[in-house]
Amino acid sequence: MKEIIVTLLEGALDNLKQQGVLPVDLSPAIKVDPARDKAHGDYATNLALMLAKPAGKKPRELAEALVEALPESDAVSQVEIAGPGFINFFAATDAAAQVVRQVLDSGDTFGRSLSGHGHKVQVEFVSANPTGPLHVGHGRGAAIGDCICRLLEAVGYDVTREFYYNDAGAQIANLALSVQARVKDIDPDDDAWPADGYRGGYIIDVANAYLAGETVHADDRHVTAKADPDDLDAIRDFAVAYLRREQDLDLRAFGVEFDVYFLESSLYQNGKVEATVEQLIKGGHTYEQEGALWLRTTDFGDDKDRVMRKTDGHYTYFLPDVAYHHDKWQRGFTTVINEQGADHHSTVTRVRAGLQALEVGIPQGWPDYVLHQMVMVTRSGVEVKLSKRAGSYVTVRDLIDEVGRDATRFFLAARRADSQLTFDIDLARSQSNDNPVYYVQYAHARVCSVARKAQSDGKPFDHTLGMANLALLEEDQEKALLNRLARYPEAVAHAALNREPQQIAQYLLDLAADFHTCYNAVKVMVDDDALRNARLALGLATRQVLRNGLDLMGVSAPEEM
Repeated sequence: MKEIIVTLLEGALDNLKQQGVLPVDLSPAIKVDPARDKAHGDYATNLALMLAKPAGKKPRELAEALVEALPESDAVSQVEIAGPGFINFFAATDAAAQVVRQVLDSGDTFGRSLSGHGHKVQVEFVSANPTGPLHVGHGRGAAIGDCICRLLEAVGYDVTREFYYNDAGAQIANLALSVQARVKDIDPDDDAWPADGYRGGYIIDVANAYLAGETVHADDRHVTAKADPDDLDAIRDFAVAYLRREQDLDLRAFGVEFDVYFLESSLYQNGKVEATVEQLIKGGHTYEQEGALWLRTTDFGDDKDRVMRKTDGHYTYFLPDVAYHHDKWQRGFTTVINEQGADHHSTVTRVRAGLQALEVGIPQGWPDYVLHQMVMVTRSGVEVKLSKRAGSYVTVRDLIDEVGRDATRFFLAARRADSQLTFDIDLARSQSNDNPVYYVQYAHARVCSVARKAQSDGKPFDHTLGMANLALLEEDQEKALLNRLARYPEAVAHAALNREPQQIAQYLLDLAADFHTCYNAVKVMVDDDALRNARLALGLATRQVLRNGLDLMGVSAPEEM
């Protein structure tokens, strides 16, 4: 419907240009939005206010001219001018109802498009250090990142999901020392325990598996424990593989899988880190000071220059990040989205600066970032801080075990990434309308229940009869539901463009609300065959869109609850 109105307004503009009312070279972007108040129509545009100045007319006067110049259309029943010059459109019932036909004909593909033209895009998300179980912050990144991937695929992009393992550096060294201490039966309270060691109970599990000589399968690697308590390198390799496997199992339980697992250590093994340093030095963007090698990131917008190589000869963590992203560019990913925690905010500018300093044609502002804020988990109004498994934080597995995958995913992705999130375990477990995921899933199950009743009553849905009588959907609640269904493709496109899966969550909540309102106000199982089948068609179309939207969130659409 929105596209129809835009086309009508384009026709009105052409007519006014021909009449000399508007300049012929005027090419405005026509914006049509759903009306906030249904009393004022279904859609509205501020086009007259935008063009009043170039037209040399008052906004309301131009609005009247635009309305007069609109081509005839059966899709619009009424057009009104409101306020200083807003134009409101009322959709004809029959035209609005055709969305039911579109939904049922398209099925799972309704709302999808090819606007991405198969363009390659890489989304890096989670990328947790393999030093322990995934915490709830990683879970939020997993939910948001996976939903972004699903959205981009829905609009036609060729998406690669990538997980970057920081399997090098001080944290991995501390992990190895922690496991070795447990292997030697050293307790965290012992003076011999590593100063920065990991104290979670999972370290005991790793140590026991190492001593048992287990073989761990992690991604494409197979690591067998040597069971030698003094071989720190073997302990490190086994511990990293063990925890990579555990993280992967958690992610699979969360419904998240990756196409590529990239190891930081490979950047050192294949010489990419050294090559990056040499290229930065060759470009003249580095200098030495007090025994350290610095990069002039201030030349590229940073607030201060950054150390690349410390006085002890080790590289700072941002340098392999630059090498890693250069590798992404060399793999042909001109569009890259990094979904990370807000604690990575300071790395955005320096990584981009490093890439600019390489002078390899990477555009400014590349890659893109989506940064999520912290998550606080509460139970009975009190913050939950500890996990039996991790010992110091709440894990993704904890949440899945407590409230299930669906609620965990929906809750973690249903708010803007840049807003802090309170995850209320009690709410997520409740079977009430206050629980957003339950509210949406119940709408889907409710339609399924109606369809089953129609079947059991000997009045199953007649598709032909339903399609022939869509014009009978004249109740206000039915019209509101029809208009909501018609907005789904736009909601998907807008959420994908802005990388904001919470827009789909909000759409689903609005759709569920419209459906529940309609269900309570309008009887479906009436004696009139034509009207009953038209209303069944509306319900089935709603069920389809709910299912499509829930799939974009990685959430199931149950038929019974």
